[in-house]
Amino acid sequence: MTLHTRESLDTARARAAGLRRQMVAAQEELDWRCYRLYGLLPAGGDASAYEHPTPPEVALGERAFEIVLARRIAAGTETTTWFERHGSIPVTEIPVRWPEGYRQVVQRRIDLIGNDRNIGLIERPEYKRRWNTPAWDSLQQAALRDWLLARLESPRYWPRLDGSGSDATPQLLSTSRLADAAGRDAEFMQLAALYAGHADFDVNQLVARLVAAESVPFLPVLRYTDTGLRKRAQWEDTWALQRREDAGEDLIRSVGKIPVPPKYQSRDFLKTDFWRLRGGLDVPKERWISYPGCERGADGSLLIAWAGWDHLQQATALATYFIDMKENEGWSRERLQPLLAGLLELTPWITQWHNDMNPDFGARMGNYYVAFVTDEARALQFTLNDLRAWKPAATAARRGRN
Repeated sequence: MTLHTRESLDTARARAAGLRRQMVAAQEELDWRCYRLYGLLPAGGDASAYEHPTPPEVALGERAFEIVLARRIAAGTETTTWFERHGSIPVTEIPVRWPEGYRQVVQRRIDLIGNDRNIGLIERPEYKRRWNTPAWDSLQQAALRDWLLARLESPRYWPRLDGSGSDATPQLLSTSRLADAAGRDAEFMQLAALYAGHADFDVNQLVARLVAAESVPFLPVLRYTDTGLRKRAQWEDTWALQRREDAGEDLIRSVGKIPVPPKYQSRDFLKTDFWRLRGGLDVPKERWISYPGCERGADGSLLIAWAGWDHLQQATALATYFIDMKENEGWSRERLQPLLAGLLELTPWITQWHNDMNPDFGARMGNYYVAFVTDEARALQFTLNDLRAWKPAATAARRGRN
């Protein structure tokens, strides 16, 4: 694949603008053809004189009704925000760059708008196509951003763990380490410079911003407000009942119909990005899972996992990190508590989807991780309820200046 350069993007921009002007011209011909087909053009003459078989490019602000509108504004007989809202320039004269034949067609249209009541009523901003599209710069930035994000979650950064022969194991990364890898990726750096607008951008800051906007924390208490946590509890109750039903238990007699939990609203999430990525049904659409507060002291940048991993792979990465922090970094029980809470959060899903016998462990993985969390919690003098009740330390609000 050929990567874009500044020159190729500028060429694409010019081509897109030209195509749009062609579309505006074609739409004008369709409008006036419809007027003729509906019998709205003057009888007794050549109604096709208001059309042109090969119109030149027409920019916003240059259509016949817009020229009439611009003249009325200049004369002080009408006011409108049409041109400002659409980023177009008022034109009071027919563009001289057009072929003479097309200039004559547009002049006839202008005359008819002023003289014919029906055409004058239709050829108004209220009834014309607005062509109100996002600015090119916005579209370009969005496309570059999507490319960079897709690159950052590609196999070169997060090896696929699909049993296809790869000996890679899932590992949590910091955004700093991810940025280090991105800095060695020439293609990423080329597109990132276009996105940043200059070549001397800070790759660590860029990657951190990109990842932060497309990641959701691993624990519910870090995702939801109090109202969201209450809804989450209802969802978890429903999932527990569904698992019992899947196991063959007859719930109709003891529980009745399994309740449908409520949908989430924006106010149920701590950040608008979480709401944007999850929505009313809390469906994970993020690219990364974040572990705020679990960063290494020597690094300090946000700790993340690729959201494409299944629950077992997430648990493997998190458990590996937990053991490393416990045995090699000497973390306190308080710092280890949220990591264990994250593992506990994953155990129902591992038990549900990945509880087959694993010959390497000699155990079913759901059972293995339930035992792992229970044993580690006991060793740290936590109960499972302690893990479920974990909350981040409250941050004192900054006082404003007097």
